[in-house]
Amino acid sequence: MDRIVLYIFGAIGLLPLFFPKSIIDTLQIGDSVVIYRKLGVHLVNQVTQNGIIINKLIKKRFPAYKSVAFRPSSIHKLIGQTYALEKFHLALFVFYSLTMVYALVHQQFGWAFIILMTNLIYNVYPNLLQQYIRLKLVVYRKKIQSVS
Repeated sequence: MDRIVLYIFGAIGLLPLFFPKSIIDTLQIGDSVVIYRKLGVHLVNQVTQNGIIINKLIKKRFPAYKSVAFRPSSIHKLIGQTYALEKFHLALFVFYSLTMVYALVHQQFGWAFIILMTNLIYNVYPNLLQQYIRLKLVVYRKKIQSVS
């Protein structure tokens, strides 16, 4: 790939980092966790770096540990984190999608397929995971507000 094309794709890929939350919200595929569970996103949540398995291991070693504190400020912070991570993976998704199209145009079908598959695994599912987590946090936040 020509270096100038790579720079252009990189610059275009950075654009989602500047999207406001309102744009990110329009990309959300559902308003409940049902569709995410059907797509297996809850399974991805098992094995991620902040996922269920890691949290269980931490809790085993540090019994007082809580991944989500029962405070609105903690939930607000985590919701903000989901937006940041979603923007990051969206930026990578855009960059690698452009790269995949470039490979297709240049009839490099093997590379296009590899990029497509890795893009799904490393960017599409992590984005869906952030949406899934955000939906769960909003429900959790509502529970806290009703207790208060």
